[in-house]
Amino acid sequence: MTRVPLGSGWDSDAVLVDGRRVERTARRPGAAAGLRREAELLPWLADRLPLPVPRPVVVGGSPLVVSHGFLPGTALVALDAEQGAVLGAFLRLLHAVPMDEAVAHGLPAPEITRGWRDAAFDRFVADVLPRLPDPGPLTSRLERLRAAPASTPVHGDLRGDHVLAVGGRITGVIDWSDARAGDPAKDLVWPLLGHGPAVAAAVVEAYGADLTARADDWRAVAPCYAVVHGLDTGDDALVGASLAQLAVA
Repeated sequence: MTRVPLGSGWDSDAVLVDGRRVERTARRPGAAAGLRREAELLPWLADRLPLPVPRPVVVGGSPLVVSHGFLPGTALVALDAEQGAVLGAFLRLLHAVPMDEAVAHGLPAPEITRGWRDAAFDRFVADVLPRLPDPGPLTSRLERLRAAPASTPVHGDLRGDHVLAVGGRITGVIDWSDARAGDPAKDLVWPLLGHGPAVAAAVVEAYGADLTARADDWRAVAPCYAVVHGLDTGDDALVGASLAQLAVA
């Protein structure tokens, strides 16, 4: 049996086994819930989406380990307009999945997500805003996002590292441990912002709605999550770098 490390994130370590299957192991107790949620949700959700996603099963319990077939491809660094249209159509169908059915298959319900969001934002107010030279702009963004909907199934952490492609063709969307009922604009941050107006226009057309303004709010507050993670883990470098990002957001 060959085991090749694929990388580590905040929540899990990934290993390729015999070139065919991926094993992801929870790095901390709190991450196990997300991996278990993937194993319950994704086998049901996969048949409802136009791009491949993992179909994990739980194979170990302490720490939790899930296993799924290997999806080929490398992470996308940037999107072109054609890829933007593909992701826009993918997100349109994901966000249209009936909420009650998704919750029945393990997706955290809207009231749970709103509770998590309020708790996170309370932490930002307590531990992040006082560290900024001018907290006013971020305060306004947080207030707007507190009122945002938590009404659709979302991936929750859609970015280039989690979108795979071969020869420019998108081959899969991975790492669903943050899937929940949430604000659809959060999934649109990476596709809409930073790739140029032609890509943004293709995403909006394929998705069928323009959520750019709220996506920009999510983009601006994203470093807050890294600040509190750095505070909790004693990573002073991460805290400093993330606060510098917030100061210019």
